[in-house]
Amino acid sequence: MNKSQSYLLPQVLLTGEPMKKILILAVLLTCALPLAALAQTGAATDDAAVRATVSNYLNRLKHNDVESLKLAFYPEAKLFFVKKDGQLGQLTQEQWYKSFVSSAGQEEKGDLQISAVDITGNAASVKVVEVYDTAKYSDYLSLLKLDGGWKIVNKIYVREPIKH
Repeated sequence: MNKSQSYLLPQVLLTGEPMKKILILAVLLTCALPLAALAQTGAATDDAAVRATVSNYLNRLKHNDVESLKLAFYPEAKLFFVKKDGQLGQLTQEQWYKSFVSSAGQEEKGDLQISAVDITGNAASVKVVEVYDTAKYSDYLSLLKLDGGWKIVNKIYVREPIKH
């Protein structure tokens, strides 16, 4: 092939013979479509798994089920918030779980929902909104896919009073 006959794939598509264009496009589509479907399947599976982890967390939270609640969290996960004085507040899981002792096993009256999910690879961020009689909580959960399962590794939350 001489210099004037050599061309790159994009040049063939723009200037080549019609049959060559059709053949090249058919080959590209045949290879690309299964790969795109595979990527979407993986993303859908991760989305479902993240939502399941967070839904389980919400159900356990609503029922004050501390032992089961621990399953959703990575053991060293921390909870962060802004204190009344504007400073950073931080709780370990054990400190947070102690606040459930008096209501263990009792169902809370409230509406708890996943409001947003964002996943990139093995990392996810989920916003959860919890509305109770006296307060609304917005949780921002950071999850990582560890050993094939999703775990909450940190939680940032905001409490807003509800005035009636």
